[in-house]
This record gives sequence, C-alpha cells and structure tokens, in this order.
Amino acid sequence: MVSRAEKPTSFDEVADVLRAADGRTVRARGGGTKYDWGAAVTDAGIEISTSGLARIVEHNSGDLTAIVEAGVPFGDAQAAFAAAGQMLALDPPLGNGGAATIGGVVATGDVGPLQHRYGAPRDLLLGITVALADGTIATSGGKVIKNVAGYDLAKLFAGSFGTLGIILRVVVRLHPLPRATATLIGSSEDPAAVAAAAARAAHAPLELESLDLFWENGGGRVLLRFGGVSAETQAAAFARALGESGVETEVRADDEDLWSGQRARQRSVEGVVLRVSGLPSELERVLRAADRLDASVIGRAGLGVSWIALPARNADDLAAAVEQVRRELAPAPCVVLDAPSDVRDRVDVWGPTDEALVQLMRRVKERFDPSGACAPGIFVGGI
Repeated sequence: MVSRAEKPTSFDEVADVLRAADGRTVRARGGGTKYDWGAAVTDAGIEISTSGLARIVEHNSGDLTAIVEAGVPFGDAQAAFAAAGQMLALDPPLGNGGAATIGGVVATGDVGPLQHRYGAPRDLLLGITVALADGTIATSGGKVIKNVAGYDLAKLFAGSFGTLGIILRVVVRLHPLPRATATLIGSSEDPAAVAAAAARAAHAPLELESLDLFWENGGGRVLLRFGGVSAETQAAAFARALGESGVETEVRADDEDLWSGQRARQRSVEGVVLRVSGLPSELERVLRAADRLDASVIGRAGLGVSWIALPARNADDLAAAVEQVRRELAPAPCVVLDAPSDVRDRVDVWGPTDEALVQLMRRVKERFDPSGACAPGIFVGGI
C-alpha cells in the first residue's frame, strides 16, 4: 500500500523527498511494467515516480554514447537513437503501451534476445547518477561519498531492484544499427535435436546478433539472427551445418515478427514465468521439464538462461508447478518473475539461494542504505 506518491522533476527534488521520508520506506516507479517483480512489499510507503525525469540529456552520435534520465520510455530513447542509425543494444519486452523506462530496465536487469551479443544492462552502462536513502546524490566516475568509495555504482545498481537507492540518470554505450538482418531457423520435435543445434551454433565462429530457442507443445526451434548487408548470405551458408544436428532449416529475411514473438513470450499476464539460470549444456533438460508441465520455453541458447512460462491454472497448481520446476532443474536458480498475486503468496519468488552470497549482498545494502528505507524486503534473501 502506497501512503504517498511523489513526482519530482529534478534530482534535488528526489533528494528532498528522501531526506524528508522520516523513517518511511521509499520505492521508485518507472512505467510499472515490472513493478510486481520480486517479493511482495506490503507497505511501499512513499512511491517516487521517475516520469518527471524524462530527458535525453545528450546523444553523442559521434562517439556512440548517450546520457538519459531514468524516466525516459525505453522505446522513445531507441527511436531517437535509431534516427542516427544507432541503438542501445537492449531489447527487453516493454509491456503494455511500451511503458517500460530506461531506469526500470536497468534496475531489474531486464534483457531480450540481443543479450547474446551485447550482454545485460550492466554491460552497457558507462556511468550512473543515483539518489541514496539519506538524500545524497552520487555519480560514478566523479566525487563519491565516503561510504560508497571503491564501488562501481553502475554495476551495483543494475539489477538491484531499487534496494540500494534510486536511479536518476545513466550514461550508456550505443552501437550501430545493423543495415539488414536475416534469421536461420532450425525446427524439430526432438528436444535433443533442438539443444544440439543450439550448441552447434553457440560454438561456431559466427558473429550473431541473437541466438535463441523456443519450445512449446512438443516442438521447438533454434533461431540464429545475422546482421549486416550479408546477413541472408551468412544465414544460408550455415544452414547445412545446422541441419546436421537433426533440425529442418529455413532462412527468413523478413524476421522482425520472430523476434517480437521471442520477447513477448518472456512475459505472462495470467500464468507464471520463471527465469532459469543454468548451463547451455542443460538446455535439453529444461525443454523436457517444460514438456512435462505443458509449459513453453524461451531461451538464450548460448548463455543457458531460459524463461519457462507455465500456463494459467489455479494458484495451488501453479505454486506446485513452480516447486516441481525447481526440483527437476536444481541446483539452477529459478526466479519467479510474472505471477498472479495469489501464487506469489504461496512461493518464495527467489527460491533457494547461496547464503554466503546473500550475506555479501546484505553488507552492500548496509553500506548504501543502512536505515533499510529503499524497497525493503523485495530482493533476494529479504533484502
């Protein structure tokens, strides 16, 4: 329950809200597309909207960098960069109406298929400006207050779910937009063949934009996206090698719908989506586990990260299915992302965690937010 909502329009106003919080908890809100992720927060206290911080401060097309405030809608930023033939090489799902913001994507570490080549948000940040719980404004690369000295703010805040402070502005590295793309598809009803094709592609000397897989209802495919003027030629050249893994191959030059579908399937409105972080060599095991639960899978085939979507059913059955996935895929971490509230009440969304890692994270939390004001309890280990 939110006791008060604030919409600051400057960094100083954010700092003033934090200083005046007077023991109440504080949580940032961007577009709200991932606001339910993490453990349930019973009392959000003060909610700080970043929608008043929505400027692209600089776009330095010559050196492929940009400075962007946290409340800028992600799609708006991409459109501005695309006008110069550039992109921020992240493509997560943007939610209803494309509402996801730059700050929300960074805070949750959200990703899409481009993760294969370019990494996660933390890999594309050159700098960051944040507001800490005591109202201090800190900027990486500049003067940093004593109790955060020696920390890489950008990497710590990326994926921290707002538990260390509030992201105000980021400096990002951009990349050229590929002049053309083409996708090589390898399809099969055999999970072993799909996993083998993914492994062959992952170990081949290819400069792929994305390498994904999809599995549903006893069939699946691996997708290799090539970029550049010779994209279609490159895809056709590798088709024979991919086919040796036992999949049927096809090349698509008009491929945007394929990748829009991949992004969309990382989300669910009524069911449950779990993110599984394992090894690429375990993909076949993930596909077979999903089959037993009538679930679908989206995967970053070269990275071992998968999203298992459990179809809508009653809360008890969904909670039981979550625990079944965790048992079958242990020790791979399985984090619940999207889920109805009555399912969240029945499961630990973060699942089993390494206690030593949690203790390290607690120490970081204590350094940045000793009063525990910023989004308490939402993160792993109740942080």
